[in-house]
Amino acid sequence: MIEACALLLLCQLAGETAVRFVHAPVPGPVAGMALLLAILAVRGRVPDAVGDTADTILRNMSLMFVPAGVGIVQQYGLLADSGLKLAVVLVVSTVIAMVVTGRVFQALARRAEPGPPPAPGPEAAA
Repeated sequence: MIEACALLLLCQLAGETAVRFVHAPVPGPVAGMALLLAILAVRGRVPDAVGDTADTILRNMSLMFVPAGVGIVQQYGLLADSGLKLAVVLVVSTVIAMVVTGRVFQALARRAEPGPPPAPGPEAAA
């Protein structure tokens, strides 16, 4: 299990280092996960120790949300004062993001639509 944790943390460290070095607009852990995926793809399988360690982390993932919950409880007064404004901003920004995403998808779908078939050239007659 220690070797598997070391592999996971080394991949995360490598991802963080690479992202900071090239100033990529990607979070370091995501780059590290891509590196881990590449390593596992080359191996052709997930080692049992890595799979077991990942399963253990996933089973206890809810513990990662405890600090966020504590922060919300600590800032309850601020949320009570600005809660309505925050809710409006969240809803409006979500709607704007959905509309923009839909419009971009529609524009790209129109560009990808096949046009009329090309006219047969001289090689088609042969």
